Amino acid sequence: MMAAQDGIPETPAGRLLRLWLTAFNSGDRAQLVDFRAKYAPDQPDHVEQMMQTRRFTGGFEVRRVEPEEEGKLKAILKEREGDTHARIELHVASADPLRAGRITVQRIETPEDLAPAAMNERELCKALDERAQDMARRDQFSGSVLLARGTDVVFEQAYGWADRDAKIANTMDTRFRIGSMNKMFTAVAVLQLVEKGKLALEAPLGEYLREYPNAKVAAKVQIRHLLNHTGGTGDIFGPEFASKRLELRTLGDYLKLYGGRELAFEPGANWAYSNYGFLLLGAVIEQVAGRGYYEQVKESVYRPAGMTGSGSQPEEEPVPQRSKGYQQGSAGWKSNADTLPWRGTPAGGGYSTTRDLFRFARALETGKLLGEKLRREATTAQKAGAGYGYGFQVREKPMRQYGHGGGAPGMNGDLRVLPDSGYVLAVLSNLDPPAAGRLTDFVMARLKISAKR
Repeated sequence: MMAAQDGIPETPAGRLLRLWLTAFNSGDRAQLVDFRAKYAPDQPDHVEQMMQTRRFTGGFEVRRVEPEEEGKLKAILKEREGDTHARIELHVASADPLRAGRITVQRIETPEDLAPAAMNERELCKALDERAQDMARRDQFSGSVLLARGTDVVFEQAYGWADRDAKIANTMDTRFRIGSMNKMFTAVAVLQLVEKGKLALEAPLGEYLREYPNAKVAAKVQIRHLLNHTGGTGDIFGPEFASKRLELRTLGDYLKLYGGRELAFEPGANWAYSNYGFLLLGAVIEQVAGRGYYEQVKESVYRPAGMTGSGSQPEEEPVPQRSKGYQQGSAGWKSNADTLPWRGTPAGGGYSTTRDLFRFARALETGKLLGEKLRREATTAQKAGAGYGYGFQVREKPMRQYGHGGGAPGMNGDLRVLPDSGYVLAVLSNLDPPAAGRLTDFVMARLKISAKR
């Protein structure tokens, strides 16, 4: 079958791909609604999700069409306003009339032959600043960025507003909510207790939380399982949390609400991200350390690392230089205040600065926080395919890196530590995901070769 210049074949699947791209790239909700009504009426309604994706990507262009199978077409797409690549898979339900079956678009690692050219450090910093400024002008980024190599900060800059109404600009000292990035601090605090012989990775939860409501959970779930999300302990977000988010003020409050639940799977058998698992770790820290979780993290993590802008104070308390978060609404950006927990927890929701995250990374790499054995174990994937250590997200390609991201309405952050090259990248934003993640992707796509030089 003949293919056009862009490689899309003149087949039913190819025609559907063209029609989908035209509707998506238009950025017009009416065209997306019309496409679904005409060509995919039996498929789930993802119009609003597609509109948000369109806003951040600027649309897609076809980079490669993969060999077509009967009634199914796959193609690699690249976003117009960034480096992210995705694979679209489109199934044909009917050729006449033309109807789509399942359509999926999933982000993929950029194929090596489609990656942008590597840049030296000076070129990268210039390009990063231009990219961040452009995103800020288009209201797609507000926050701060820091890139360092070894002890040297090679780039740092802040963009956008910490408070839009008061016209307070973000600075390098602005404190941003960091979502799940708090898990790194919780994990380090746990592992420090392991190093001191006060806690064992293989010990069951019930050894430390002796009155835990569910005896099966207490007996079967080990500390190691909680650290690497293989405990089957489930999540916290949903209707219960939404209705009680301001009543959940202590770790005990969370355990009372969720402690009676059964396991989702046998501990160690599967991997499933569990915010509740890290709340349990916070409770374990309190029992073993003999003081509150927040005080323990402050004294054992923040203080030795020199992190002076990080914490998890309640939202009702005024915190100097803490930015306001903004989530996308139907009429533009609006406050995320009605989505926030009463305070940050061991699972997420605290605040930090990009400078503090750099200090944290340096303290880890230089042995101020953990010894080499446990640091290496924590930053190595513990279950095949999961890409997660103990409180750290881990990648091995295109180079070894670890850190953690965080995202929720009105907040997005990312820390990447590249131990082999000495680079550290920290990006924080007070806008919805993927505001920070897109800048991380931009840097990593260009750093991966130059970092080896």
